[in-house]
Amino acid sequence: MKNILHPLSRFLVALIFLLSGVGKLFGFSDTAQMMAGAGFPAPSVFLVGAIGIEIIGGMLLLVGYKTGYAAVALVVFLIPATIIFHASGITDPVHGQEQMINALKNLAILGALIKFAADGAGKFAVDNFAAKENLLPQTEQVPI
Repeated sequence: MKNILHPLSRFLVALIFLLSGVGKLFGFSDTAQMMAGAGFPAPSVFLVGAIGIEIIGGMLLLVGYKTGYAAVALVVFLIPATIIFHASGITDPVHGQEQMINALKNLAILGALIKFAADGAGKFAVDNFAAKENLLPQTEQVPI
């Protein structure tokens, strides 16, 4: 049972970033306008970066390749996103409760990402298979 929990946890966390990145990609104009409305400078440039981090980081996390580094990149992305787009709206009388839930959800995701950065990918990860074949060095945890 424990063997399936590692890839399952990677899948569930990666899914959030993959769906978010693909959603931003297909809704590029709307997302860029929303970012501009939040006062974000050069929203299209930052949006391309966000899409790249979410899709590439999500894929790396999903397959367990360089998981610690992918997790750290996603943490670095998620902290300002949480502050700028969710925590700042907590006092809004109409959407404050929704923003509080989104901020807390992101904090939970941060916890999972920190765990991946500290402990690595776990079972059934590309790094582990490649290391067995002597194709790659053993999976390294990211020093935090």
